[in-house]
Amino acid sequence: MKIALIAHDRKKDDLIQFVTAYKPILSEHTLYATGTTGQRVIDGTGLEVIRFQSGPLGGDQQIGAMIAKNEMDMVIFFRDPLTAQPHEPDVSALIRLCDVYGVPLATNMGTAEVLLKGLKEGFIDWRLISKDRK
Repeated sequence: MKIALIAHDRKKDDLIQFVTAYKPILSEHTLYATGTTGQRVIDGTGLEVIRFQSGPLGGDQQIGAMIAKNEMDMVIFFRDPLTAQPHEPDVSALIRLCDVYGVPLATNMGTAEVLLKGLKEGFIDWRLISKDRK
């Protein structure tokens, strides 16, 4: 599976903690991330991560493009709902694309944990049999 990892600045430490806890599951999949978040994941966990631009510089849109082409299977996006984000329209567009294309999306640690446990149990394998999957 192809999994995107994104985190706003105040949530990056939480994402690193989460990825560390679920490293055995995540290591079996291809990970993508926006720029700074991806580097933090690499440095903090040693996992391989394909990095895009920073979110405000287009990274969210690059991940959105993969979703629109059915090339992303899951998005874990630790959002900071209490801080205004200069690229909020990009964030909203990314979330909308997940809904449009049926890509599982977690915006907090609790939901991300449920998704990864479901991934481990095979509950998201339907993504692998999609006729349009690339």
